[in-house]
Amino acid sequence: MALLSSANNMLVVRLFLATLLVTTVESLQSQTLSCNRREALLGLGTLVAPTSPSSAFAAPVSTAVIPAWRLEGGVDFPRLALNTAGLTMDETERAFRNALEAGINHVEFHPGVERDGIARVLRNDKNIHRNSLFLTTKVETNWENNPSPTTAADYVRKQLDRDLSVLGTDYVDMLMLRESPDCAVVQTMWKEMEREKEEGRVRSLGVVNYCEGALKCLLSTAVRKEKPSVNYIQLHVGMGPTSAARAFGESHGIRTFAYGHLGERARPPDDTDLILGNPTLRRIALDHSKTVEDVALRWVLQSGTAASIRPTAEFVLGRGVCTNPRCTEGLKASSQAFRWQLTYAEMKEIDALTSPNSNPTLFSSPGCPDSFFAKKRR
Repeated sequence: MALLSSANNMLVVRLFLATLLVTTVESLQSQTLSCNRREALLGLGTLVAPTSPSSAFAAPVSTAVIPAWRLEGGVDFPRLALNTAGLTMDETERAFRNALEAGINHVEFHPGVERDGIARVLRNDKNIHRNSLFLTTKVETNWENNPSPTTAADYVRKQLDRDLSVLGTDYVDMLMLRESPDCAVVQTMWKEMEREKEEGRVRSLGVVNYCEGALKCLLSTAVRKEKPSVNYIQLHVGMGPTSAARAFGESHGIRTFAYGHLGERARPPDDTDLILGNPTLRRIALDHSKTVEDVALRWVLQSGTAASIRPTAEFVLGRGVCTNPRCTEGLKASSQAFRWQLTYAEMKEIDALTSPNSNPTLFSSPGCPDSFFAKKRR
């Protein structure tokens, strides 16, 4: 009987260890981050690391696994961000809370009502740790008013003073400079941004809608001290994976931070409707038990970029929407984008799509070819 009891005990121990091993392996597999061929070639695959929201945030446990780029200076840049473009103050607050609950701790916003909505969350929820968030904002060049380089440089400090005061924080994680047709303005403003970074009020620097010509202007002086970490440009299905602006920037070590994965509804035909109705994307979505929105986002990310995402596809030019439950559901779905992959064949098939096409720097100044504002001036 003693031998039988001992044998039974050994069997129980073995079953326990086997179960523990399977659970551990499954856990590791669920957290494994993919490194596709393009990322490896760009030197990005070795730079990603998982990030998670602060455990102090009293929200449901998220299953999001969002990798980050390690920028120069040791700054971890989460590759998925909430895009608050065109939201009201109330909607921005709601979207930011939804994003945090979904495990998205990176938010990209404009000064003004969007920033003020972010500030509400920071001010009213004391359980959110500032160092668990990644705050990205922008500074305007005000090219429409033809400022002098000296006047434009003052915009940087004044805007940052106001942003930090309203947000109630000592720093932002990334400050991105918009584009201007005046190269001297861009260079002078960038120099001021470098100074702000040295003072610790900004942790990293980027640019917004810079075409190849604008990047060449900036790099002619910035390369001596600090070049942009990212270029924030439009990328969606139908544009192809590599535009001239993206290829030039990445050849100089500037990563691509993409917006508009569902289009921008900037002009007819409606690019968002074309993407959502694309039969190739619909078929691939069905094969993966995903939505077309999921496939469109996954293609952008799997091409090696970071992405700034609207809460839902319910937006028009210059006006976003965040109404629950769709706002909550949309962000939760997007937060899972790194938990699955498109096949190599599916990526190539989507790469080859040519509609809807658009300009990656559509919203730059008239200094970049075929921009929205250049066309309006004609």
